Amino acid sequence: MIYLRPPIINELFFFMSGSKGLYQTITTVLFVALLVGSALLSYINANSYTGNTLQTKEQALEKYGFYLEPDNKDANINFRHQSPQLDPKLKHIEPQIASMGASVSIVDFDNDGWNDIYFTNSRTGSQNALYRNLHNGKFENVAAQMGVADVNKKGTGVSMGAIWGDYDNDGYEDLFLYKWGRPQLFHNEGGKKLVDVTEGSGLPKWINANCAIWVDFDNDGLLDLFIGGYYKEDIDLSNLKSTKMMPESFRYANNGGRKYLFKNMGNGKFKDVTAEYGLNSTKWVLAAGAADLNGDGYPDLVVTDDYNVDELYINEKGKRFVEKGKQSGIGTIPKSGMSVAFGDIDNSALLGIYTTNITEPGILIQGNNYWKPTGPQTQEPKFVNLAQLAGIENAGWSYGAQFGDLNNDGYMDLYVANGFISGKKGTSYWYDYSKVTGGNSAIIGDAANWPDMQGKSQSGYQQDKIWLNNSNGLFEDVSNKVCPTATYDGRAVAMADLWNRGVLDVIVANQNNIPLVYKNIQRNNNHWIDFDLHGTVSNASAIGATVEVQWGGKKQLQVITGGIGFSSQNQHRLHFGLGTTGKVDRVLIHWPSGQTDEIINPEIDKLHNIKEKKVKA
Repeated sequence: MIYLRPPIINELFFFMSGSKGLYQTITTVLFVALLVGSALLSYINANSYTGNTLQTKEQALEKYGFYLEPDNKDANINFRHQSPQLDPKLKHIEPQIASMGASVSIVDFDNDGWNDIYFTNSRTGSQNALYRNLHNGKFENVAAQMGVADVNKKGTGVSMGAIWGDYDNDGYEDLFLYKWGRPQLFHNEGGKKLVDVTEGSGLPKWINANCAIWVDFDNDGLLDLFIGGYYKEDIDLSNLKSTKMMPESFRYANNGGRKYLFKNMGNGKFKDVTAEYGLNSTKWVLAAGAADLNGDGYPDLVVTDDYNVDELYINEKGKRFVEKGKQSGIGTIPKSGMSVAFGDIDNSALLGIYTTNITEPGILIQGNNYWKPTGPQTQEPKFVNLAQLAGIENAGWSYGAQFGDLNNDGYMDLYVANGFISGKKGTSYWYDYSKVTGGNSAIIGDAANWPDMQGKSQSGYQQDKIWLNNSNGLFEDVSNKVCPTATYDGRAVAMADLWNRGVLDVIVANQNNIPLVYKNIQRNNNHWIDFDLHGTVSNASAIGATVEVQWGGKKQLQVITGGIGFSSQNQHRLHFGLGTTGKVDRVLIHWPSGQTDEIINPEIDKLHNIKEKKVKA
């Protein structure tokens, strides 16, 4: 999340790496000069960063065909996130360390056909919230009666995120809660209760995790778990033994938490197979996504890392993972990777990868990435970064991001949550930060050396980005045009059809604040089609399955994921906008089992529930 060198200093690093003393001196001088020289410009531009003119709802509906309207009050969603409280030794930089934990995941936990919402809270003693959809536009918080509210008890750590998946294939989605603390596994008892079954499951006693996803990495029909550690697992942030717990570098830090790959052994048991499968790096993981990126039928892993390069693990047919980030093009430039999202933005039936980073005008331009496959799938895929060309590079201090067709025109749009720390207005912590950036690993790695924040802002009060796909490979920034201005510190983003209207609504979890539940109001003549898949030979959640819809000379590919974005999970069903075309020609469903189903001319403007056919031996 924190990465301080501007581009000019990045270049100096490569040319002066052999002269450490001179490098550090010039780094510090240049960084301070850049900060001081750009501070005034940054303040002047702060309120005009999006560059858009706020439009009325009617204007937006007329021009763009949709409008995102905040609906918290009408939906009866009154949740508010609270940030973690840390050891007093971190009080001077607590807003930075405690800047994560606001998470949202979508699930139909009771199988009634309506999407429900789960929000995590992150202060000791705070309550998580599970909002059951009441089918009438309103939601009811049932977390307490379902057994998943009081999960941030003293001594157990605090919630960072949640993912849902049917690990025992009984037809109901179970819950994995990852924390800065003791992770928890809850079994769904027929939609009536969620029971803590962590004890005896084989899961570790403590992880400082900001990322987890369900994935069936060996296609055996049982969902496995990947968990990404951030801080080392022997650290309790509420009770520190030492303040030497920060990254050793802003570019190539390898002193973060470990990764975990847990194989589902059945009967609620999981086995740690991390080492034998080659996931041994200890970078600072913030997000992960799983999809078959080389066409061999097995899900590969994309992992975004803070303070380092991102990673691409190619799955060698369920036997091991091999890191190919550098060879693929993805893992070449160290940034501040915070999110992973898959999107077929040009309707090529190939999945691109979107990762988020930091943009602060006048100070730091890392830019977000859209990694487009260079051609058809091969065993060792190659990618090129098209974010700048497509107009989706610079968003802000970006966290979660999701693709989805917001106006049902047949092209995937993009929502990005922005904002790091909104402290005292008119203040900036960037200059103070320069005092530690030129230090060696001993200075950087000790939180005691970091300057007191004194309530200052750092990349705060930023508007989320909404980019509309113009169907020609370019995106239009409509951030202040299709929804009211909001400058919370955005974290997790999820997309779901909350009211079963055939449109994608947007849910944003904001750090230390209320979430934003946007109801997508439509005014267009566009059609849609949805698919909710259920595995029989494959895992019951059908995680890893892909759907390719072909219509009117177009084709679009989407994948079912077991968690995607930053600390988030979208709805289980896949939503395809069709534009004004009144017919779908063909649908191809590729299941993790290796089976392929074909559907000819399915009915449009309808949700299709598809059960995998059991092929006779």
